[in-house]
Amino acid sequence: MAVVVLAAFTVLGGLVAALAGAYGLRQTRRITAVGAVTQALVKATLPGAERPTLQFETGDGRVVEVVSPVPPSRRRPLAAGDRVGIAYDVEDPRETVLIGGERTGLDRAFVGAGAALVVLGAVLAVAVR
Repeated sequence: MAVVVLAAFTVLGGLVAALAGAYGLRQTRRITAVGAVTQALVKATLPGAERPTLQFETGDGRVVEVVSPVPPSRRRPLAAGDRVGIAYDVEDPRETVLIGGERTGLDRAFVGAGAALVVLGAVLAVAVR
């Protein structure tokens, strides 16, 4: 019985990981394909924050500040004063993608790991019977 519960939790965890990765890939593709493109100013990282803030102007003239979608472990970290190209969702400008800094590899890894966990859970459930 305990193995069946373990198998169920493994499958559920795998589904969550796979869905999270698929959602990330979908959002990145959607924003990159239909989002508006502009330049953003990199502002200084606030004390206690891991990522800098990006400031940009939308097509309708609003000034928006968002936390950078780029992780601090990037090869070349963003520095205050830099200008970077971004794509943003016109309906929700807080949703941004740094052009050239998309993290599709991480999202694909989530999909792959999730699929592997689903298969492992299924194998565990079948092995018990």
